[in-house]
Amino acid sequence: MSIKSDNRHLYLQVIDRIKHDIETGVYKEKQKLPSEFELSKQLGVSRATLREALRILEEENVIIRRHGVGTFVNARPLFTSGIEQLSSVTDMIEQAGRKPGTIFLSSTVQGSTEEDMRRFQCSPDEEILLVERVRTADGEPVVYCLDKIPCKYLPKGISYEYESLFENLHNQTNRDIAYAVAHIEPLGYHEKVSPILQCEPETALLVLKQMHFDKNDEPVLYSINYFKSDKFSFHVLRKRINF
Repeated sequence: MSIKSDNRHLYLQVIDRIKHDIETGVYKEKQKLPSEFELSKQLGVSRATLREALRILEEENVIIRRHGVGTFVNARPLFTSGIEQLSSVTDMIEQAGRKPGTIFLSSTVQGSTEEDMRRFQCSPDEEILLVERVRTADGEPVVYCLDKIPCKYLPKGISYEYESLFENLHNQTNRDIAYAVAHIEPLGYHEKVSPILQCEPETALLVLKQMHFDKNDEPVLYSINYFKSDKFSFHVLRKRINF
């Protein structure tokens, strides 16, 4: 069916039509789209117009193109959160109606590095607890976590009874995380993390690096979380100043 029904640029009409077909179930998640030749013929547009629409849809993560294989509908993220909201991974998974779980890979005590001393404002002889975990949702691995905490804040080490490190901190030392300074960056295939999270070769990762502080502005926890980009989506609310 031709989409030439309004005065907008054709590639914009193609984008809307493909999105509509995905939303209405014509094309399902992870389903392969028709070839460029077939799709351009169906929509009544040139292949150049179609390619421009597909390029934008790929930038929006609506589709994914695999070289030599074809174009596929991307899976919608199961978990979404405003980056301005400080939620634990446990909370994010529970809010999506999934059961959170944890696979503890390692827990080691090490001396403070120069970076640790800068981050935690600690002395060279203070010990740091390094925790390596995989967070799961209904048993599926979705986040790989590396966390650093000064041992003085968790004198008994990690309690495996609690899924969340926030809970560990609260129950051991009555210390609550008040806020965090976060940096987020995209990452392609990671030699170690991607196989652990059972990622497809083309699945990107979202890396969230956070320094957490308590209500007294003391740095308590440094975390690096690797999120599967096909499972998690982050957004931020931006407001105009002096408007």
